[in-house]
Amino acid sequence: MSQRSADILVIGSGIAGLTFALKAAAHGRVALVTKKERARSSTNFAQGGIAAVMDPEDSFDLHVRDTLVAGAGLCHTSAVVELVREGPERVRELMAWGVRFSRNGDRLSLAREGGHSRRRILHAADLTGREIERGLLAALAEHPNVELLEDHIAVDLLVAESGPGGRRCAGALVVDRNTSEPIEFRSHVTLLATGGLGRAFRHTTNPDIATGDGVAMAYRAGVAVANLEFVQFHPTALYPAEGRAFLISEAVRGEGAVLVTRSGRPLMEGRHPLGSLAPRDIVARAIDMELKESGEPYVLLDLSPIPAREVESRFPNILAECERRGLDIRREPIPVVPAAHYACGGVMTDAQGRTTLPGLYAAGEVACTGVHGANRLASNSLLEAVVFSHRASLCVPAEIERGATLAAGRASLPRGAVASPRTVSGRPVGEVDDPNAIAAAIRDTMWENAGIVRTDARLERAESELTDLREAVAAGYCGNPNDATWVELRNLCETALLVVKCARWRKESRGLHYNADHPYRDSERFLRDTVLSLAP
Repeated sequence: MSQRSADILVIGSGIAGLTFALKAAAHGRVALVTKKERARSSTNFAQGGIAAVMDPEDSFDLHVRDTLVAGAGLCHTSAVVELVREGPERVRELMAWGVRFSRNGDRLSLAREGGHSRRRILHAADLTGREIERGLLAALAEHPNVELLEDHIAVDLLVAESGPGGRRCAGALVVDRNTSEPIEFRSHVTLLATGGLGRAFRHTTNPDIATGDGVAMAYRAGVAVANLEFVQFHPTALYPAEGRAFLISEAVRGEGAVLVTRSGRPLMEGRHPLGSLAPRDIVARAIDMELKESGEPYVLLDLSPIPAREVESRFPNILAECERRGLDIRREPIPVVPAAHYACGGVMTDAQGRTTLPGLYAAGEVACTGVHGANRLASNSLLEAVVFSHRASLCVPAEIERGATLAAGRASLPRGAVASPRTVSGRPVGEVDDPNAIAAAIRDTMWENAGIVRTDARLERAESELTDLREAVAAGYCGNPNDATWVELRNLCETALLVVKCARWRKESRGLHYNADHPYRDSERFLRDTVLSLAP
């Protein structure tokens, strides 16, 4: 095993990791580890945009209110206020780095999405994420203090004992995917920016790298994770939604498109005052209910209220993708189904991105800042990533100084990272199942039992099946600890189990978590975060 070091280690190359790296590089050497090519993050696939108060007719109070309403009582109000008030400055910073948002003449083009009471979504046509990453990567390439390591996957966090009863993150165990060489990567500050967990479900809009790595690594290191039961299903993925489903941006409905049944009945009529622009959890459940009642495989998104010329200028990427599939959305509706899209929970952090393990920070989808509560307001995710990665970067100088003082301490893998004979009981290490079959079984179990509508019995079944699958994964990983396939599968199974455990604890329905056995909110018992941690 080789050893390397940097002042700051960033794991993940989406908007949160890139923003943090750019800012942290002013204070020390940064190593940015990403397990795929830099442009394969969830940020790159974000179509809709980034929400911020940029219009005189909008206000901070309105954006805060919309976020709190969507979050169904579980948002941390102070975090929401910080997000909204700091948002415009962070957006202007993106523009200063070269990100080009769409304009109407001299003014920014602001769209509206579900749950928003005003137009406040900055976008770059319908390829906003790609444009943001382009701008950030260009800025990063010019910074001499940043080393970008592609095709390197983080396996587990390194933890140092910093004194009697004290623990501190000291970096991560990383594997070079091309050579399978393990690297002990030491750092004074570590940021998790690994994105989401959507690949735990059969249908998802997430890229194939969204395997819950950061959540699983943090949990194994004894770090608290929270609110993982709240998985947002995007209501409108292009049917058939196989592999990485192609997302039909909510901005399409913001411009006037309407959800209808295959018989032409407006789907959301009478279900919510905002109709097709209702919050995503409500729309996704309505579609799920319609499909189960009708037996139809999909519903339709009718774009006829939008002029064809506007469809061409505003949604060129969606138009082109549908045309590749033989569908002209200027003249015919789009068949859509829900797909797993965004995790509102994750590694628990404070307002500066600090986790419960000193020296370890988290930002972006992997983090649970308290902003989203039980349901994310559309396009708040990119804003959360830039606001809280910025806030985390402000802590870097002090963390480097503290980490350098304690650098002599021995670092090792946490106990939760080491497979024990109990973990693989009854399965010899050499007896390895097909990892693709195990991954498919995890996704099927999650889709059928922990998806849009849950029950106590289904969740119990999911936990039992995933526990059995974890033994198969442990056996495979023990025999192939430097194989990225098994590293990802280990994280996927661990994170799926955490989602189910959180969902089993919450005996109510709130936001994105709907349990048919407990269909109402119970604020007396459950108006609080669901927090899990593995004792170090």
